[in-house]
Amino acid sequence: MYVAIYILLLIAVIVGVDVVFLKNLFWLRLAVNIGIVVVFAAVYYALLKNL
Repeated sequence: MYVAIYILLLIAVIVGVDVVFLKNLFWLRLAVNIGIVVVFAAVYYALLKNL
């Protein structure tokens, strides 16, 4: 259950950043999205993996 909520939060953050800040900047948007996914993955493995 926690993983599903975490994935929904990840999607919401990515879509929110894309819509609000990076509408027409493809390469910057791609780089930021990859960075967000890496940060979320690091937090998952560091804190939530044992839940």
